[in-house]
Amino acid sequence: MRVLDFTNAPVPVTVNGITIAAEAIAAEAQNHPVPKGKPGWAWQAAAQALVLREILLQEARTRRITPEPIELEEGKWETQEEALIRQLLESAIAPTAIDEARLRAVYDAAPDRFRGPSLFEAAHILFTAAPGDTVARETARQRADAVLADLKHDPRRFAALAAEYSACPSRANGGVLGQLASGDTVPEFEAALGLMEEGAISETPVESRYGLHLIRLDARVRGEVLPFSTVLPHLREAQEKADWVRASRIYVQELAAQAEVTGIDFAEMP
Repeated sequence: MRVLDFTNAPVPVTVNGITIAAEAIAAEAQNHPVPKGKPGWAWQAAAQALVLREILLQEARTRRITPEPIELEEGKWETQEEALIRQLLESAIAPTAIDEARLRAVYDAAPDRFRGPSLFEAAHILFTAAPGDTVARETARQRADAVLADLKHDPRRFAALAAEYSACPSRANGGVLGQLASGDTVPEFEAALGLMEEGAISETPVESRYGLHLIRLDARVRGEVLPFSTVLPHLREAQEKADWVRASRIYVQELAAQAEVTGIDFAEMP
């Protein structure tokens, strides 16, 4: 990419002579959270995103592609520009051949990764606190620690303590959640279940987006390893997506290298 550098005055962001308005960059910057200690990063990231978008749109128009928006979900359609970019990439990037032997090697290397849903029977005591509320989180942790101390002294009081302290409707049933399958709970809760022994109570409160949980795992049936024939369609789809992302990145880089851009330096982006 040829980046023109002017040192005495702010250089407008342009792509092949087309200016990208500062207002558009400022609006796009709202979609780019700022890493700690990197002031100006969001503006640079937004400018880069809009430059790449403009490069793709210019190429689509050069190829005289007629936009044909598709329905993304019920009642929601692509914009004309989104359709142009999609159609350009579809026409420029050829699907890659998938090597089934390579996918078989991925499966054989760690078949334990490919299991059916596990089933759990569990109970919990929930102390609610919003994720960003540090004061509420600390209060919830102190309460959870106090109840956990009681449970360590007498685990048989779990149902009674759930009825007294839990903020979950399951308190009416002693905290019992019934049978849970993989994916039924938030990831952090399920991860804790996967590490616990049957009949055990969590050693420390388990934190989630809802607050803190004291968990008791009553039973677990681990999902069986799925046969390669069942896993293959998912592995193929994942590989196709990865190959497409890689090819599209290379294609965009090639287009960018041919464009004349002012106002940003791609080499300075993280």
